[in-house]
Amino acid sequence: MTQKLSAGLIGLITGLFMIAFILIVFTVKLPEESPAHFILYLLYAGGIVWAILRNQRNTEGHITFWNAFTPGLRCFIITILVLVLFTIIFNKLHPEFITQSAALYKDMLVKEKGKTPVEIEEMVDAFKNGYLTMLVYRSIFGYLIIGAIVTAITAAITTRRK
Repeated sequence: MTQKLSAGLIGLITGLFMIAFILIVFTVKLPEESPAHFILYLLYAGGIVWAILRNQRNTEGHITFWNAFTPGLRCFIITILVLVLFTIIFNKLHPEFITQSAALYKDMLVKEKGKTPVEIEEMVDAFKNGYLTMLVYRSIFGYLIIGAIVTAITAAITTRRK
């Protein structure tokens, strides 16, 4: 008896592997400019490709572009939801990220000149209030674009091949 892996379940597995990689990178304090960070994108793309290929293996008959695209879409949407949830929880558990980022932002504002200390404090407070929203927005937007591109290319290649 074989278990059928749905695209959503593959998306969940992909998201969990990505979270594990993020936690490893965080634990070993890998620098942000390290090329090893691209492994995260390879995991993401690999999960999407896996979902599409797995679905095509289980599909009989002619496979259209949309039939190939749909499991990739389901996979990357579930992966994004898992990563957004992780981003929120992780940053709530580490409030020092907000404090450190706000301090860097304040230093940048002070160096720019032209703003009063009161204006700078107001801008830093607004930054702190919107920090988590900004992180979630960047995460969603970036992964949506990458997911759509990988899904479209994989779907096009796999339907053309048949």
